[in-house]
Amino acid sequence: MKPALILGLALLFTPSSTMAASDPRPLIIAHRGASADRPEHSLMAYKLAIEQGADVIEPDLVATKDGHLVARHENEISTTTNVADHPEFASRRTRKQIDGQQVEGWFTEDFTLAELKTLKVRERLPQLRPANMAFDGQESIPTFNEILDFVKAEEKRLGRRIGLYPETKHPSYFRSIGLPLEEPLLAALSRAGYKAKSDPVFIQSFEAGNLEALRPRTELRLIQLMAGEGGPPDRPGSSYADMATPAGLKQLARHVDGIGAERLMVIMRDADGNLARPTSLVRDAHAAGLQVHVWTFRPENYFLPTNRRSGDSPLARGDGAAEITDYLKAGIDGFFSDSVTEAVKAVAALQGSAPNP
Repeated sequence: MKPALILGLALLFTPSSTMAASDPRPLIIAHRGASADRPEHSLMAYKLAIEQGADVIEPDLVATKDGHLVARHENEISTTTNVADHPEFASRRTRKQIDGQQVEGWFTEDFTLAELKTLKVRERLPQLRPANMAFDGQESIPTFNEILDFVKAEEKRLGRRIGLYPETKHPSYFRSIGLPLEEPLLAALSRAGYKAKSDPVFIQSFEAGNLEALRPRTELRLIQLMAGEGGPPDRPGSSYADMATPAGLKQLARHVDGIGAERLMVIMRDADGNLARPTSLVRDAHAAGLQVHVWTFRPENYFLPTNRRSGDSPLARGDGAAEITDYLKAGIDGFFSDSVTEAVKAVAALQGSAPNP
């Protein structure tokens, strides 16, 4: 493998749990399903994650031309489907500005649901996860309603609750083109019986305005996503760094129930690439009454701290469970992971241990 290719890749479940905010056990959130082992945002990835012990599955949601919500990492689908292999859609390749960035490819909002259903999903990171390519072409893009039906069936089959953690992707952009995400999202959740704060649902967004607008419209838990750099795309001039201060967190607590923080905001790395001491973010967020969920843990060396890697290949899987354990000791309330097996191992190893002060 050429180095340039790699450089270019930019809780054991308690059946009786309702995943309430007071649940002391960290929440395992399957990031786009079991995406270390199956193509992300496929029903097979969600199913495997649930079987491996995830508490929650996470669908990223975008809209189709005719207003349906579907699960894709982005509305641009050239890397996650075989759309480029369909000559009948060649003319729909285009360039758009999404959240201030020029993006070229094929976009869900230019396809009806029926047209999208003719496509097949594939592995998004084939250079890093070549084994997942064996599952390419086996499934179509799932709708959010199909995911809700699937979760209900899995709950019945397994006899336990399964949470949902939908992310509204580029909500301001979609609203600007007449395809708002929030209304169909709340309607679908309501039809499926998810309305109360005690229901196992978390709605997340990197934007701020749509969460503020959602607060008076739903009791479901809302999560403000934040990264180590930049700020909400709908709030030019604002920053996630300001949101993460004690004053910013107190302000957030007026309309959200928690934050979804990039993991380096919780524990930074030193000059050698190893984890350093935790920041004050978890303590400050808890003081403001907010839960802290961290994103995203991945098992490959490419993503791991130096001292958690195994061998020299960026594709090799290191000790992902040990990295997660370091964060659990910092007191986080939940975390997103591509590898549910590593997540379950870390939570099981730490059960009964108190978080570090």
